[in-house]
Amino acid sequence: MGEESKVVLHGMWSSAYVKRVELALKIKGIPFDYVEEDLRNKSPLLLKYNPVHKKVPILVHNGKPVCESLVILEYIDETWPNEPQFLPKESYLRAKVRFWAAYIQQVQDSIAQLFNANKEEVGKALAEVHEKLRTLEDGVKDLYFPEGIPDHIQSEKLGMLDAMMVALLGAFKAQDDISGVKIIDPAKNPPVFSWVQALYRLPVVKETIPPHDKLVGFLQYLKQIGFKVPTSNPVHSLN
Repeated sequence: MGEESKVVLHGMWSSAYVKRVELALKIKGIPFDYVEEDLRNKSPLLLKYNPVHKKVPILVHNGKPVCESLVILEYIDETWPNEPQFLPKESYLRAKVRFWAAYIQQVQDSIAQLFNANKEEVGKALAEVHEKLRTLEDGVKDLYFPEGIPDHIQSEKLGMLDAMMVALLGAFKAQDDISGVKIIDPAKNPPVFSWVQALYRLPVVKETIPPHDKLVGFLQYLKQIGFKVPTSNPVHSLN
């Protein structure tokens, strides 16, 4: 790959926001270099490429940085228009996907609150997560799965909301182990459970999700040091 078309992703292994972008690049078949950043000791390049928020992910293409995961996903879709297309061609459907992508961000905030909750607060925080997941299920049913969640989802047909769901809930098993609750409960949110399980079976998803034991250890460390996850930030970013 020539320097003029080189793609570099700056990220952190545990960041859900970074995993969205990593998965999108792999789905599109775009070769890229990956730079792991230490967000407790931010590199000069990170500060140069994202001087406003000083966060990852940062996609550098042709030497030019693109920041914020949702912006990056749309940039990838527009710059590499090969299949699969992450957003529908029809403008109204594109708007709906953008709306529900933003809503998934709100679900992520609720999961962050669950991570921070004490024993008395866990039940209420978990109920809020399940309620938001039900709203998501109702909202994307006709748009994404009018005939129900298929048993097998093909990586060649994944869209923006698939990438968002992998990043949002890809670490749910580790989070379940730490919190002692079921974030994705097949009895309470069967469509989401089926959706995530179908995504999990894809090799490209399996290789993108952080190793379970490593992630459990990292979450345990955050709990031990009393780290509070702010909303509207990656659950594991340490920003």
